Amino acid sequence: MGNLMDGLLALARIGRAPLRIASVDVSRIAEEIVAELRNREPDRVVSVAIASGLVIRADERLVTVALENLLGNAWKFTAKVANAEIEVGARGDALYVRDNGAGFDMAHATKLYAPFQRLHGPSEFAGDGIGLATVARIISHHRGRIWTEAAIGSGATFYFTFGDDQRAPAT
Repeated sequence: MGNLMDGLLALARIGRAPLRIASVDVSRIAEEIVAELRNREPDRVVSVAIASGLVIRADERLVTVALENLLGNAWKFTAKVANAEIEVGARGDALYVRDNGAGFDMAHATKLYAPFQRLHGPSEFAGDGIGLATVARIISHHRGRIWTEAAIGSGATFYFTFGDDQRAPAT
């Protein structure tokens, strides 16, 4: 219950804090998050591919929270897959997190980004139903957008942008 309350409070605060826009190395943050996930479950074998050079202009703290939720979900929903795969990359102006895990029926996709709307039961996969709502709020606060492609048993891909001027200039 304490974790749920903390999640709700964090969700409520996301849109209120001013954004601190700077150059953010999404590749580095994703590597750090995956290293932490591997540290928590050292016996778990997951093939992870993270594209290098993914740099955007956004609030680094909020990008980190969004990626923790997206990669945490990919990690969780690939737990029952023999050859688990997670990928972080870019397609056009969008970044994405893709996995080959449980997936879901796209007919229910509109429920994904509302608090407490779960597409898998708690006995199937743990969680409180706040993660994707948090991600959607972060992306909305940046004037970006998020959308999904998925199929039951074939995994999911979450595409997202962080606003019109998200892509950092090449250095």
